[in-house]
Amino acid sequence: MKLKYLGHAAFYIESGDFKSLIDPFLNGNPQAKASPDDFTNISHIFVTHGHGDHLGDTVEIAKKNNSTVITNFEISVFLGEKEINTHPMHIGGRSKFDFGIVKMTPALHGSGIQTPDGMIYGGNPCGFVIEVDGKKIYHAGDTGLTMDMKLLETENIDLAILPIGGNFTMDIDDAVRAVEFIKPKKIIPIHYDTFPIIKACPQEFKDRVKNVEVIILDSNGEYTL
Repeated sequence: MKLKYLGHAAFYIESGDFKSLIDPFLNGNPQAKASPDDFTNISHIFVTHGHGDHLGDTVEIAKKNNSTVITNFEISVFLGEKEINTHPMHIGGRSKFDFGIVKMTPALHGSGIQTPDGMIYGGNPCGFVIEVDGKKIYHAGDTGLTMDMKLLETENIDLAILPIGGNFTMDIDDAVRAVEFIKPKKIIPIHYDTFPIIKACPQEFKDRVKNVEVIILDSNGEYTL
């Protein structure tokens, strides 16, 4: 399974015919080196919540690629009105797909969708446990530290993708505790340095995490799991 970090919280994941994006915030993302036009044959897009820096370019990419968007029910309705294919889920739900298994996990955050007519309700924010080829990736989405993360210990997560930037999400202190709860094999820190208010040092996070490999990726950096 190949992963490419696209900056902020966005990822491209590929395994065979499974070509997916998570929270594809590209246009307007000061960290992004890729654009929506760089992606073809995207089979699935995962959206953790409705904020613009996560919903991002979902509409454009999904329409161009005829992708299926996996997200919460409310965002699915919003996207469905734009004639986009969706698979709605909600917190705690688990579903089988042709590429593997997806479980939607809790996140402590917001999910309002900004529109020209104002903010609309975006349902519950979430994270995802995505199982492909026998490997499990946990993308936490935007979240504070929660005791629910302790439940993920039994999932045997191969790679956890965790925010560390603080203010809107966990900071480094809480992300270190999250690692202790989840006990993943590897970690990639995200959601830092995109904007001044979420400035953080990934090397500090790496130095403080014990007994788990921390992988620091620059934008467009790749990793094979």
